[in-house]
Amino acid sequence: MMTPARLPVIIRMLERKYGRPKWERRYEPVAELVFTILSQNTTDINAERALESLRKAYPVWEAVAAAPPGGIAAAIRGGGLADAKAGYIKESLKGILTEQGNLSFDFLREMSDAQAIDYLTKFKGVGIKTASCVLLFALGRPAMPVDTHVFRVARRLDFLGGGGRGAAHRILGAITPPEDVYSFHVNLVRHGRQVCKARTPLCDECVVEPLCPSSRSGVPCIRLKG
Repeated sequence: MMTPARLPVIIRMLERKYGRPKWERRYEPVAELVFTILSQNTTDINAERALESLRKAYPVWEAVAAAPPGGIAAAIRGGGLADAKAGYIKESLKGILTEQGNLSFDFLREMSDAQAIDYLTKFKGVGIKTASCVLLFALGRPAMPVDTHVFRVARRLDFLGGGGRGAAHRILGAITPPEDVYSFHVNLVRHGRQVCKARTPLCDECVVEPLCPSSRSGVPCIRLKG
C-alpha cells in the first residue's frame, strides 16, 4: 500500500508540536501483555495499580499462570472487569507457558511481526491492539497499536478509507514508515487526548488542520462520532 503524500508531513508536524519521542521499554514483554489486558476499558492509572497489586499477590508470572481465576480477580479488582480480565490473563499465560516451556517471550523475537501477532491473538482477550502493544512497547518492533485516540484521529485524517478498527491496524501499519511508527503512535494518542477530542475537537488549535479533510470539507469534526 502506497504511503499517502500527506502522511510524512503530518508526522513531522506532530513532532514539531509534541517532539519526537525516543523509544523506551515500558514493561518487559509478559508485564506488557498483562498491563494491556488490564488497561482495557479503564485508565492507564487504574491498570498500573492493578498490575502492581497483581505482582504483590503473585511475585512471579508462573504463579499467576497457576493461580485460581478468583485469586487473580481479587488482586486486580481495582482495574475494573476483574473477573473477565483474570480469565484472559490466566489462560494466555498458562497457554504460553504450556506451549513454550517458559514465560520469557524470547520466542517472539524469532517471529515476524505478523506471525507474533497471529500467535498472541489466538488467546482469548488478546486482540490485535494488545499484541501490537507487546511488540511496540516491550520489543521495539514497528507494530502500530490502534486505540480509541489513534483510530479517531486517523479516521478524521481520512487514512482509513472507511475501514474499522481491525482494518486500521493493517492500514496504518502498511502506510507508516517503520522508523516512524513509535513516534506517530505516541503523538496520535497525545493529539487525540489534548486536541482532536471525541466530542469537542479543538480544530482552531490543531497543527494538522490545514491537511485534515474533515476540517477542510466543512463537515465539523464533532459530527464524526468518537
